[in-house]
Amino acid sequence: MKEKILKTKKGSVFYWRSDNWDDNKDTIFFLHGLTADHSMFDGQIPAFEKEYNLLTWDTPAHGKSRPFAEFNFADASDYIKSILDKNAVEKVVLIGQSLGGFLSQSFIKRYPNRVKGFVSIDSTPYGSDYYSGFDIWILKQVEWMAHLYPLRWMKKAIARQVSVTSKSYNNMMQMLSPYGKTELCHLMGLGYAGFLDDNCELEIPCPVLLILGEKDHTGKVAQYNKAWAQQTGYPLKIIKGAAHNVNVDRPDEVNACIRRFLSDST
Repeated sequence: MKEKILKTKKGSVFYWRSDNWDDNKDTIFFLHGLTADHSMFDGQIPAFEKEYNLLTWDTPAHGKSRPFAEFNFADASDYIKSILDKNAVEKVVLIGQSLGGFLSQSFIKRYPNRVKGFVSIDSTPYGSDYYSGFDIWILKQVEWMAHLYPLRWMKKAIARQVSVTSKSYNNMMQMLSPYGKTELCHLMGLGYAGFLDDNCELEIPCPVLLILGEKDHTGKVAQYNKAWAQQTGYPLKIIKGAAHNVNVDRPDEVNACIRRFLSDST
């Protein structure tokens, strides 16, 4: 993967694209979760790089895309569009883990004709009916509540929460390593505030696959996914022996689900 930079008024967004780019191939854009970076898809890149053009990034204010002025989901959608435009991608398959699933839906909300398929990995749906008043209230408290915990303890707790395997735990700890306490807490608040501001009823005009780790105990992600599948009819694949970062815990199983989805829908 070749490192590229998208310059914006608020900072530089680092992204990566396939070494052997072929305009005749379909393109997949991998979008990572909150406080993570593009390395969480290291188990997916080798599995798909021969058959597809691949893009991934460090979301603004994450990883190498720091420092970065505060951004909203509309900004992020425009940055995704700019990356697609710079690489002459007319339609893309979005694969978003957690926050990456929010940003995928935010992009679909604004540019529905640019998306060929959407895979949600342990993310949750756009739509007001899924979230109670208490759910929304809790999300608004994340930043100040995070400040109550010592930084080292908080990083270990996050990594334990999202992983089952030692590989996934170590990957999450590595992704968390650049952040100081104030930056990490603010980033967590920014991610959830961005979702609350951007959330709306959303019709997704492309094929959708939901993937969920069997042991995902992060908030109410499992409950939201089951409601999402029931309300929309989207297929929900539950991966055994995996937590919130399911694609790191069980890359082979997740890759197989993605491959079947791509084969059936693109």
